[in-house]
Amino acid sequence: MIDFDIPKPIAEMRYLIETVAENMMRPVSRHFDEHEHEIPWDYINFMHTVLSAQRGAATNMAPDEEGEKKEEKEKRPPIGYQRLATIIEMLSWGDAGIYLCTPGGMLGSAAVSAAGTDEQKKKFLTRFQGEKPVFDGMAMTEPQAGSDTSAIRATALLDKETNEWVLNGEKIFVTAGHKALLDSDGFVVVWASIDPSAGRAGMRSFVVEAGTPGCTVTKMEHKLGIRASDTVSIVFQDCRLPFENILGSPEVKQRTTKGFKGAMATFDATRPLVAAQAVGLARATLELLKEELEKQGVTIRYGLPSQKLTSIERDVIDMEIMLRSAWLLILKAVWMADNRIHNPQEASMSKVRAGDIVVKITQKAVEILGPLGYTRELLLEKWFRDAKISDLYEGTGQINLLIVARNILGYRGSELR
Repeated sequence: MIDFDIPKPIAEMRYLIETVAENMMRPVSRHFDEHEHEIPWDYINFMHTVLSAQRGAATNMAPDEEGEKKEEKEKRPPIGYQRLATIIEMLSWGDAGIYLCTPGGMLGSAAVSAAGTDEQKKKFLTRFQGEKPVFDGMAMTEPQAGSDTSAIRATALLDKETNEWVLNGEKIFVTAGHKALLDSDGFVVVWASIDPSAGRAGMRSFVVEAGTPGCTVTKMEHKLGIRASDTVSIVFQDCRLPFENILGSPEVKQRTTKGFKGAMATFDATRPLVAAQAVGLARATLELLKEELEKQGVTIRYGLPSQKLTSIERDVIDMEIMLRSAWLLILKAVWMADNRIHNPQEASMSKVRAGDIVVKITQKAVEILGPLGYTRELLLEKWFRDAKISDLYEGTGQINLLIVARNILGYRGSELR
């Protein structure tokens, strides 16, 4: 059963994350919005130090403490994704774009964790524990293939003489691709087909490491929002990968989409985390709106019938309802992920709801404050621009609505489009 009380380990780290968000992110938020592609190294290096210290504390326990800690861990319910969702919500409250520059593993790492072997996890994930910050990303979208992954044309064909995969294709809109491939010793997980004639049954994920010949970052996008985060295009031209860099089985069975479903399982874990980003941004907006209204003598009178409230009061209360409902959906989805319960419906529901409410809340806040909300005097207009991406990446709102409908009605993808 879900416990809505904040677990003690999460409560203990909230103060640190809140301090980082308030003192390291908010003060430079406008600067990195106006200086796109400039990397927030002060934040990155600090977070790398903090995260490395936490990992060190977990792995360098005294012998007499190890048994006690292990026993305590075994008794405590798993909270890994719940912890991540809380951290992401709080960092996104600070700045959604700068949060996306956090080192230590993001979507690419989630793919390795979800589909990789123990050897692959050791090889690719331990690099985040080094002295320098390391980044990762996932490359799925192509110029002709967005939500329709069946249209992916990138191929990874096995050269039997060298036992290497030869990757060819182009990927666009890769979050943190520049930092993963050029600014650190990171990697990008790339979706490609090992047998184009097999359709989705031939789809697999591959780990492409920084410095791999044939992998070229060709473009950095100029974006509406989250400008502190780099978004790039990558071309793979006869890019050779070791055989063991494939995630999942190299065998293709024509009547199964297990490889594709295995890769998609990554999103069941990460979509609630994207939703947490949206909720953090929405919370920041709502808090600032209420502060500005109070300065103008407007306070929200809770507990009164709707007909006795002003239109502004009703709007603010509706926004609070949206925010809380989205967070509750996230908590359920990440709790299920922590407990290894199949959660595609809940993951997509949290993503749909959070992506929808963050756009509505930021837009309504700008409307209520009028010219003050529209100018750059406040961060509201920036947050309004940052908000829309939460509804777009890792599956648009429309695609996630389809996933929810298919799960509720029991339809396959071919039966409900």
